[in-house]
Amino acid sequence: MSAIENIDRTRLPKHVAIIMDGNGRWAKQRGLIRSIGHENGVTTVRQITEIASELGIGFLTLYTFSTENWNRPQEEVDALMNLIVVSIEQQTPDLIKNNVRLTTIGDMERMPQFARERLIKCMEDTSHCTGLVLCLALSYSARWEIVKACKTLAIKAANNEIDAEDINEEMVAKALATCNMPDPDLLIRTAGDVRISNFLLWQIAYSELYFTDKFWPDFTKEDFCEAILDYQSRERRFGKTSEQLTNNEQN
Repeated sequence: MSAIENIDRTRLPKHVAIIMDGNGRWAKQRGLIRSIGHENGVTTVRQITEIASELGIGFLTLYTFSTENWNRPQEEVDALMNLIVVSIEQQTPDLIKNNVRLTTIGDMERMPQFARERLIKCMEDTSHCTGLVLCLALSYSARWEIVKACKTLAIKAANNEIDAEDINEEMVAKALATCNMPDPDLLIRTAGDVRISNFLLWQIAYSELYFTDKFWPDFTKEDFCEAILDYQSRERRFGKTSEQLTNNEQN
């Protein structure tokens, strides 16, 4: 049986986040320029979006371009910006067909104007969709997001809109870019590195982590389903004991 046939559709993660790593190394191994790796990575994005939608997962967040990525060679940055926009525009009809809504998180003000405007158009075109929410983390870093949330709350406190002593986890969460999404249940990282790389640091406090050596262009629908199966094999205790979870289920 394939992995997808073994998945329990009643215990799916509501939100899956992915660090899509390895495009450049995939290309280098084949003697190709890095942009070819990114282009092949786009195919994987389409396939993983399709299977996530098919399974009925609510949210899929993809680490597409970090704030640190702005430090890459300008030629690669320019190629990535163009690839991201063109790919999304090409896929928008399929997103609409599959009832997928596109959204983004990150410092969009740093994006080139042409990219920002065209991405906004794609988001508007899919805004009526009610199925999977596909969130692209663009010009994003978790530290940037947390600092921005702190500034928002500090301004509210200075304006006497809130009392600084009343600030709690819920208020911080509502000030984050992901305020309209549940925290990720599962975080996947491809290409062998075992680190978080400044991605959704607040939100993944209790996420299950899954690492694979496969480069992103080689990551398949079957691999995604294997990650879901691995997630379903784990006991999520959230600080409680196994006995407490068992008692809660029995009650």
